[in-house]
Amino acid sequence: MADYTFFHNPMSRSAIAAWAFAEVGADFEVIPVEWADKPKALLEANPMGKLPTIIHHTPAGDRVVSEAPAVCHYLAEAERSDLMPTPGERAAYFRWLFFAAGPVETAVTAQSMGWEVPEDKGGTVGFGSMERVADALDSWFSAHDFVCGDRFTMADVYVGSQLFWGVRFNELPDRASFRNYVGRFSTRDAFKDTLGAIPTS
Repeated sequence: MADYTFFHNPMSRSAIAAWAFAEVGADFEVIPVEWADKPKALLEANPMGKLPTIIHHTPAGDRVVSEAPAVCHYLAEAERSDLMPTPGERAAYFRWLFFAAGPVETAVTAQSMGWEVPEDKGGTVGFGSMERVADALDSWFSAHDFVCGDRFTMADVYVGSQLFWGVRFNELPDRASFRNYVGRFSTRDAFKDTLGAIPTS
């Protein structure tokens, strides 16, 4: 048995996990998921049937992990990857990992659904506005090559995925810092073999 079971549909957020798996070189078995016919094993592991969902088969028992940023960090930690943050990198690593999972994800979703946030309710929704989210990212990536500074870490798999899609599908405001950041990690073999290989249409 492989170390991990990976429930996967390439046209989903599990593409992020595929990139993470490639970065750490873990041993996994892919279970393909069709939206109209989700595998029983997926629904038993995750009743919501969300992707990505992975099962780590350990001597102590199976461990289920879902939610893309959690899967990314879990794989880095479980595989003792050098993509884990150093003590000095942990603040930026977790700050931007959770910023991408919260404000960035929510801002993009709100925009794609056509949800208008009243100007006086920006603090209530937690992301303020798309412009404020983009400005925060722009400020960071105008001054830093990667999430943790000058070194690629597992946080870049998740944050980078969000900006990659944002740039590719015009879901984020056009900023030179975003294009430059995407260009820096797009040369990685693990990216090119997974997320970067997904066709645009």
